[in-house]
Amino acid sequence: MRKDLHEANRLSWNAATQAHNSHKIDQAGFLRRGGSTLFAEELALLGDVRGLRIAHLQCNAGQDSLSLAALGALVTGVDISDEAIAFARRLSTDSGIAANFTRADIYDWLEREAAENPASYDIAFSSYGFLCWLSDLTVWAKGIHAILKPGGRFAAVEFHPFAMCFDQDWEPVYDYGGGNPIREDDGVSDYVGLSGDALAPSGFAGGEQRFRNPHPSHEFYHGLGETVNALLGAGFALQSLTEYPYSNGWEPFAGMRPGGGEHARRRHPPAAWKGRPFPRLPLMFTLEAKKLN
Repeated sequence: MRKDLHEANRLSWNAATQAHNSHKIDQAGFLRRGGSTLFAEELALLGDVRGLRIAHLQCNAGQDSLSLAALGALVTGVDISDEAIAFARRLSTDSGIAANFTRADIYDWLEREAAENPASYDIAFSSYGFLCWLSDLTVWAKGIHAILKPGGRFAAVEFHPFAMCFDQDWEPVYDYGGGNPIREDDGVSDYVGLSGDALAPSGFAGGEQRFRNPHPSHEFYHGLGETVNALLGAGFALQSLTEYPYSNGWEPFAGMRPGGGEHARRRHPPAAWKGRPFPRLPLMFTLEAKKLN
């Protein structure tokens, strides 16, 4: 586990979170009027959450946590970023949707919660961009197992680790998996500003225009097999694993195209690239695992 790099990432996320929220219009009003930031894939994965106790791990600024709470779940959101949790708490107050938010390194929180409130959650949920910030999958998976009730579920929706091999121009640059830290001198980017309204369902504003993160970040690229095996080793049974040839919201690569109709926030690869038809690639996956005992 690399707590030193987690701390560096905290600083990078603090800076980026302010830029991200500068692009999102009236988020509290959007949620208060019944709006939701959740996509169809995680709604289908989670099912009916009314009355269920959910730990939203690495919850970012709380928009998805509050969307779950609005569906009747009892939500605890956890994130390492001070700015993200402060914003989430304000958003909860301003939207009138109740949820608990805790600022902590996810490893510290899992250890503490397992000691103080073991086997107390129905679902542990992680979403969109959580995997690359985990420096130790074995400790992470065991920690999740410890906080879930017998028969409890871990549910995740995430960008596919295979897609992380490419730079923004679809050139293969990074090794697949392995978990070795990769330093990004530019830090966490303003990916909301780059992705536009796909990541701002409440409405998109110009916001921060010249964001430069002063804090580098460090990412840990884990393969899909490494992730699944960590969960199996911790005592989970895999229930489902589904891969998707599109990305929800995030627009990381050149030439990506929006979906149509109700799927306008999806982003698909270009139809052709460098004069050739673009192949079908996995850009996202969902996973569900059940605690065996």
